[in-house]
Amino acid sequence: MAAGIREKQTVALKRMLNFNVPPIKNSTGEPVWKVLIYDRFGQDIISPLLSVKELRDMGITLHLLLHSDRDPIPDVPAVYFVMPTEENIDRMCQDLRNQLYESYYLNFISAISRSKLEDIANAALGASAVTQVAKVFDQYLNFITLEDDMFVLCNQNKELISYRAINRPDIMDTEMEAIMDTVVDSLFCFFVTLGAIPIIRCSRGTAAEMVAVKLDKKLRENLRDARNSLFTGDTLGAGQFSFQRPLLVLVDRNIDLATPLHHTWTYQALVHDVLDFHLNRVNLEESSGMENSPAGARPKKKNKKSYDLTPADKFWQKHKGSPFPEVAESVQQELESYRAQEDEVKRLKSIMGIEGEDEGAISMLSDNTAKLTSAVSSLPELLEKKRLIDLHTNVATAVLEHIKARKLDVYFEYEEKIMSKSTLDKSLLDMISDPDAGTPEDKMRLFLIYYINSVQAPSEADLEQYKKALMDAGCNLTPLNYIKQWKAFAKMASAPTSYGNATAKPLGLFSRVMNTGSQFVMEGVKNLVLKQQNLPVTRILDNLMEMKSNPETDDYRYFDPKMLRGSDSSVPRNKNPFQEAIVFVVGGGNYIEYQNLVDYIKGKQGKHVLYGCSELFNAAQFIKQLSQLGQK
Repeated sequence: MAAGIREKQTVALKRMLNFNVPPIKNSTGEPVWKVLIYDRFGQDIISPLLSVKELRDMGITLHLLLHSDRDPIPDVPAVYFVMPTEENIDRMCQDLRNQLYESYYLNFISAISRSKLEDIANAALGASAVTQVAKVFDQYLNFITLEDDMFVLCNQNKELISYRAINRPDIMDTEMEAIMDTVVDSLFCFFVTLGAIPIIRCSRGTAAEMVAVKLDKKLRENLRDARNSLFTGDTLGAGQFSFQRPLLVLVDRNIDLATPLHHTWTYQALVHDVLDFHLNRVNLEESSGMENSPAGARPKKKNKKSYDLTPADKFWQKHKGSPFPEVAESVQQELESYRAQEDEVKRLKSIMGIEGEDEGAISMLSDNTAKLTSAVSSLPELLEKKRLIDLHTNVATAVLEHIKARKLDVYFEYEEKIMSKSTLDKSLLDMISDPDAGTPEDKMRLFLIYYINSVQAPSEADLEQYKKALMDAGCNLTPLNYIKQWKAFAKMASAPTSYGNATAKPLGLFSRVMNTGSQFVMEGVKNLVLKQQNLPVTRILDNLMEMKSNPETDDYRYFDPKMLRGSDSSVPRNKNPFQEAIVFVVGGGNYIEYQNLVDYIKGKQGKHVLYGCSELFNAAQFIKQLSQLGQK
């Protein structure tokens, strides 16, 4: 796992776009021009990894959705990248019949069944296009990589494998099987791409256990089938220095429902919580001036801007896990250093009298030319820097507006205190009934966290009082119905989770930067600093990765797909700590846990952790699922 999953998936995609032969490094020739045809699934997999420019460099002149109206382009090869679904296959057969392209390279995101393959073969025969179907490949790329160390299973149809779908009280066994098969199919693709066979650990009696059993079986069957095994030879050795296999920890969302509702304080998680942030792209609505429009005028339309937050964005990579105040300060510093560089270029221009663009003046000043050359050659870099500064100024300002309007700093601090069981400086009722603090949703999140974390559930009388306050604040109480059932059930199962005992320390209000002409008016926002504490998911990983004995994880089941006979034991055969691990949350994950794992592993030399989840939701989306569960 020396190479991150992001790199491996990108390599696999590039290879596919190059007709499934590895791209040649030093070829100077033009690429073969071709058309890329994908479905929504394919689009979601490619878009976080390859930009339009990169596709162009690989010879992709057009990229079109499979189910759009496409004109025939008879002399061009077409690369298809789609899920093997009935309707996709019907449409591909139709393309063959209509002879849209010169040749067809069919790539399926996930393995295609024999019968569907026969359908395509029949269509090709019928259209006498057999010779034009150049290659058919199963790509095993059915997952979406968002970061070097983070992936999510799917984005289209994610409600089919959502927390709500898994936890519906009226779910039938067949439906549950189907959900688990979908999850396992994606996880299988993930390990094929990673080129490693994991050792699997999971908690008992949960959806995670069902996933583990099915994944173990699927990996085992693939290994037994020596001729068609996907884990032999070149794939397995590629990029792996370590002889050690990775550990896969399958965790159920139900072990910790508080974290997905928690208000957060780090940049990436805040962007996901309060803005529309989706597959590494954030969509902002820029409000245009309303104040000066004459009375009765129609309000101006809001401009929508979208920004990509990519690994190439150095500022984002460096600060996505930083507390928000630090981010605001860094944006300001970047801006100042940029201005200094810009002034330097301007100064050189004026020394050289180029203001008037006088040719004579330029030729006279050859000694200054060197300086100017270096200044000019740094221009593209400057422009890129400026673009990133503008981007983060806009994104951070949008986040800041939410923090100030909803007092998110207060919520964050208060919830941290609840979760670490420290003394509260203000009663929960006051927070709920304070009309200035937060939206009804914020209040509901706060109360649910309190309820989930309370050792003793509040008495009926207290609960009524809270309910009334929440109703007065305009909250929808359906999520509470579900959390009540969940708590009663979880109580039978285990003790409440603990969240460490660290709390955020306020550093007084914002420092100097905020007073001296900064873009960010931070008055009244607390400058909270995070103390590293491990969330439940991170703690479970730590126990299993370091082979620590802990009642919380001692009865986790152990699977090793390479063993001839599967044994149902919770006794690990391997006693050494692991160097590499993948944590996968069945039922949905969030950036708070991802960031917590990243911070945890920073302190461990030479170890890597990947975070994956069946879907990525923010608190608003999670509350919506809880309230749907609570309606029944």
